[in-house]
Amino acid sequence: MSMTTPAGWYPDPSVPSTERWWDGTAWTAHTRPVQAHAPAVGFGPQTAPLQQSTMPANTGGGKGRVVALVTAGAVLVAAVVTGAVLLGTGDESAQPDSTPTASAPAPTTADPKNSPATTPSADDSALLIDQLNGISMPVPAGWEKSESSLDEGTTMVTDETYDCPGGGSSLCRHGRVSSITAAQAGASSVEALARQDVVTAADAAYDEDVLGTRVHGGITSHTVLKSQPIAVAGRAGYLVRWRVITGAGPGGYVQSLAFPSTVGTEALVVVRFAFDAGPEGPKLADMDKIAESIRPTGDSTGGGVGSSIGPGHG
Repeated sequence: MSMTTPAGWYPDPSVPSTERWWDGTAWTAHTRPVQAHAPAVGFGPQTAPLQQSTMPANTGGGKGRVVALVTAGAVLVAAVVTGAVLLGTGDESAQPDSTPTASAPAPTTADPKNSPATTPSADDSALLIDQLNGISMPVPAGWEKSESSLDEGTTMVTDETYDCPGGGSSLCRHGRVSSITAAQAGASSVEALARQDVVTAADAAYDEDVLGTRVHGGITSHTVLKSQPIAVAGRAGYLVRWRVITGAGPGGYVQSLAFPSTVGTEALVVVRFAFDAGPEGPKLADMDKIAESIRPTGDSTGGGVGSSIGPGHG
């Protein structure tokens, strides 16, 4: 009865310093240097190889040799797969985790210096805008835009009312500013227009109102306080200011400010002021501040430059 040698690495019969893989049937083409105490790579119990005379010869060619090489290759593949499975059943906790982990990107915060700046838009509710004449002026604290149909032009008034000193049922305001397209015929210049219009402005504010009522008892006298050139919204203008004495109450201050419009045909424009005198009326200095704040519609820069164009005249 013959014995079959199990597959494994055995000394190569042809090259003593080399081991060759025996697939259990025939020698394969796979070789390796001689290993000390070479095991049969874990495929069952180690069995000594048969004597060279009982093992198939490592010679021959043709079809038999090809079959042997193919068979040996299949055995080797099976050995590699089996070895991988055996290795995979070991203690995995001892193996270092070499899988790289992506670190989360550091959080970023917005840099206020590099953030686009936000430009605030103009608050139209805080501006008195005369679209017809192309000018605007800020509405001071304690003032409001007038919605009365009796007002001429674009108007703002002080927000408090009081009983007019001349009696009757009318209510008066301590301050009023109106922007009006000039209607005076024959005015040859802004100076001439301002001198003519201040008479109309005084009569409307402190003599007779639009209903023909003398709510302040009528004007008894007046004094010219200013008559001078002034820059308004970048245009050369002129102003005339009066102090008026009335038949009832403290009287007041009226001013007409004339200048060319900033739009269209540059028709002449008049801004009229009427401030009550006395402690209840607006500060007279506010008349200058409002005049200096007039500017072309849509212009975010300052308006006129007040009395920088010339000295006042008594």
